[in-house]
Amino acid sequence: MKVFTIGYTQKSAEEFFTLLKHPDIVRIVDVRLNNVSQLAGFTKKNNLEYFLKEICDKEYIHRLDLAPTKDMLDEYKENHDWSHYVTVFTELLRQRDISNTFPEELIDGSCFLCAEPTPENCHRRLVVECLQRKWSGLDIVHL
Repeated sequence: MKVFTIGYTQKSAEEFFTLLKHPDIVRIVDVRLNNVSQLAGFTKKNNLEYFLKEICDKEYIHRLDLAPTKDMLDEYKENHDWSHYVTVFTELLRQRDISNTFPEELIDGSCFLCAEPTPENCHRRLVVECLQRKWSGLDIVHL
């Protein structure tokens, strides 16, 4: 099984959608808490769902259970303590039992989307690593 991750920040629409045309990507799983913000630009929920279907012929799913809480985001924005954020968010994923509640049939070919340009300090990486612990053969590709 293979999953992908992508962040839209610092990418043009052309670069973003070209990357998502990857033949192994079947669906985009939006893991953002707020996917309707004006800052989201071409990745606002309704626009993104339309563009993914028309440009890439990909399915769009929004999964709030894979997003941090507003309090977590606010705390991280204030103190920038990534190691604390990892601990708190990983515990949230454990409490939400995502490795058992995220349907196995949606894993292979999914691309997990968030805003951060790279996966190093983004919760999408933590989500897929949590899934990888359950499904050890899961290959992760960061776009």
